[in-house]
Amino acid sequence: MKNRESGTRSSRLWREAQELIPGGVNSPVRAFKSVGEEPVFVRKAKGAKVWDCDGRVYIDYIMSWGPLILGHAHSKVVEAVRSAAGRGTSYGLPTQAETELARIIREAFPSVQKVRLVNSGTEAAMTAIRLSRAFANREKILKFDGCYHGHADVLLASAGSGAATFGIPGSAGVSNEIVKNTITVRYNDAEAVKNAISQNRRENGECKIACVIVEPVCGNMGVVLPDKGFLRFLREITRENGIVLIFDEVITGFRVSFGGAQEYYGVDADLTVLGKIIGGGLPVGAFGGKEEIMRLLAPEGPVYQAGTLSGNPISVAAGLATLRLLKNRKIYRKLESLGKSLEDGLLSAARTSGVSATVNRVGSMLSLFFSADPVRNYDDAKKTDAGFFAKYHSEMRKRGILIAPSRFEAMFLSSAHTERDIAKTVAAFRESLQAIS
Repeated sequence: MKNRESGTRSSRLWREAQELIPGGVNSPVRAFKSVGEEPVFVRKAKGAKVWDCDGRVYIDYIMSWGPLILGHAHSKVVEAVRSAAGRGTSYGLPTQAETELARIIREAFPSVQKVRLVNSGTEAAMTAIRLSRAFANREKILKFDGCYHGHADVLLASAGSGAATFGIPGSAGVSNEIVKNTITVRYNDAEAVKNAISQNRRENGECKIACVIVEPVCGNMGVVLPDKGFLRFLREITRENGIVLIFDEVITGFRVSFGGAQEYYGVDADLTVLGKIIGGGLPVGAFGGKEEIMRLLAPEGPVYQAGTLSGNPISVAAGLATLRLLKNRKIYRKLESLGKSLEDGLLSAARTSGVSATVNRVGSMLSLFFSADPVRNYDDAKKTDAGFFAKYHSEMRKRGILIAPSRFEAMFLSSAHTERDIAKTVAAFRESLQAIS
């Protein structure tokens, strides 16, 4: 791993962290391992900028891995957090604000009739699957290679960046008994889905699969878009076979549009998993869906789920402040314009430099892949040039552009980014390619 400047405060903090924390970080991708760099230790952030502990300033495209759609430390979100904290940090009792947040979620997602707030996307996905199994009275689940739905054991049969970033299968410590009912197929492969359903039937012809869980737009093998008609196909085949369709919109929810990928593509799910933005950048998760399914959840039904910190008043306050601002659809028009400018600029610079590159983008989330071929699934993503990406990451960082330290992650824009930020980013990209070449 490169030691950028051994005497810097960031380097000293990195050495100290490794003595006290496994791998020096509290979430693996933060270690910058796949790009051979030392991590950025952040001192503060505001708008579209991040300052590290040595005073370097970066234009940030990580945006806390997606939730900061309004940028860092937005004044209305900060004020909401400050006000909520002044009234108490946790109660373990219900509040009116939880109901208000649930109402906004239901307004944005017509398929969501009832909502349960939890603490993370992992927890939300895990419970949505448990609920699906109870509703369908079946054991098996189907997921897609490279889609990441958190680190629950049942979902680590074939994960995306949660494991792929580090070149490991991510299954150490996971019991084979737990994952034996997890079926994985290739994303965007309708025939593979049909075959999996066909091969998992009882003697009476009834399907054994309880649910299909999918990122409608993948964000954990890099951004990978659904082929035209693929989501509609999933909706139809699951309905025909009594299978619960779960959309994991932890990243896409309120990001690609106010109503997430379901609004963007015009396809509804039976259950929806949310996170990221609905807490305004604070720890939160949620799942919701059809009332007939959700009524099985305790205390109304027999499917148990609980959490002392679920609906934490500070996270809920930050989420409410964020979602109320996002109701103004002008924000999405601005994000689309910024995203298009960045996509066009990156592709133009790559062509000028003679570098093979493709960009996958939906609205304000995108990935730059160093490949001449389209990237439609995890196999395609793994074929992209990892070494070139690492060099690109290093050169962009030198020029004050902060992107995720993995080719299997997304770039995220916020309403705090400007056309000037985009121009600086594209210029830095041109310079980076020249330096690499």
